[in-house]
Amino acid sequence: MIHNRIIPLLLLLSVTTVSCIKGEPANMECDILSAQVDASFAEYFYKASQMSTGDIPSGDRQIVFTVRSLISLPRAVPVTFTLSEGATISPENGSVQDFTAGPVVYTVTSEDDAWKREYEVLFREAALPSSKLSFEHFEEEGSMVYTSTKYHAFYELDESGNRQDIWASGNAGVAIMNEGWTPEQFPTYATPSGYSGYGLCLNTQSAGILGQMFGKPIAAGNLFIGRFIIDNVMTDALKTTDFGTPIAREPARVTGWYKYSPGSEFTDKNMNTIEGRTDEANIYGVFWRNTDEDGNEVKLDGTNILTSHYIVRRAQVASLPPTEEWTRFEMFFEGERADAAILAGMGYSFTLVFSSSKGGDSFEGAVGSTLYVDEVELSFEEE
Repeated sequence: MIHNRIIPLLLLLSVTTVSCIKGEPANMECDILSAQVDASFAEYFYKASQMSTGDIPSGDRQIVFTVRSLISLPRAVPVTFTLSEGATISPENGSVQDFTAGPVVYTVTSEDDAWKREYEVLFREAALPSSKLSFEHFEEEGSMVYTSTKYHAFYELDESGNRQDIWASGNAGVAIMNEGWTPEQFPTYATPSGYSGYGLCLNTQSAGILGQMFGKPIAAGNLFIGRFIIDNVMTDALKTTDFGTPIAREPARVTGWYKYSPGSEFTDKNMNTIEGRTDEANIYGVFWRNTDEDGNEVKLDGTNILTSHYIVRRAQVASLPPTEEWTRFEMFFEGERADAAILAGMGYSFTLVFSSSKGGDSFEGAVGSTLYVDEVELSFEEE
């Protein structure tokens, strides 16, 4: 008998390896492949590379453009899209829209009118929303496969109360293979028992039979600044993380509060028990040049987040001992100082990463390890 999770796995493969329906004729696809702002609006961006985005993953439902200021952005901006062959889009492709009031929803329809997909196109300012991150803001999102499955997605508010979707987690990947799950069953969720109000809960779970089949036996709870690329879940897990957001300030220190309880049995990626080894939580930050010498965008993912030569400064909490009481943590960014001119032009990006298992990206850890985090505060170097 076929295991009851093989079917969602097949659905996952169909979602993550193509567009709307992989292997079907092109006229059944309904994707935005790329998006570009008209060149005449260059003055509202820090650099030309921020005016276009290509190779949009089929799992993405949000397209983000980073601008200098929403206040000065005109209320009529045209965005042009490259679509799947024969597909149409509404509002009309290239039509002017007001992005200062929030995201504009575009609907892509396949050539045969059988399939539709909605995208949010969002313009936001290139800055962290606040120096305080308290995990009070979240909403329930649904699985791409099971309508009954819901998980928590975190976001922040800027000083004007505008939503900024800077946070990502691996919940979307877990959701595809778990029917009927509630948010509290996922590796990453909001808990009402935070240090103050709601807080962040991360827990390491077994990925079940399918996870073991594909050499990914555990799913560590994680939250990071950046995007989760669901297309890569089964092909290259280290590239599911697209880290960072552009920033115009240089990070100096991060403080916050945590509780941690490691799981009882540490296992390697083959689920072999490692006697005498105790799981560890991980909290770290990275600050890097986001363009190379030729002006090309520099992206960091799980393969190079700690090794890229474009990294300028790093910070990591040296130790997070197990504790049942809320305990303060602190880490300082060390490395080179940022170039002031490059910083002013949004030439650096920044991420924060929280994980319930330090080796979770290599699928090593202990099922049951649980990390709580709350009231995180960022400090920046004096301008």
